[in-house]
Amino acid sequence: MAESESQEGNYDSKGKEVENLKTDMEECLEKMEKLTVRTAWMAYNCIAVRTNPDLPNAMQRLEDAFLMCKELIEKKWQEVLME
Repeated sequence: MAESESQEGNYDSKGKEVENLKTDMEECLEKMEKLTVRTAWMAYNCIAVRTNPDLPNAMQRLEDAFLMCKELIEKKWQEVLME
């Protein structure tokens, strides 16, 4: 009897973990979408920026955003694998 109660607790715990993971992944995807839109606008504006002497700074921001996004995804993926 105690074993079945323990198993039910484990199922509840796993359900909460899955729900938390789902919420975390949704938040991560939302951040990714925002970064993707920003990146797309930066790429679109590159034509105008190309003649601007500030191009290296704009490209550095684009690269920084990409690396931050990549790092966040890798971190979340490692957390998922650890669970």
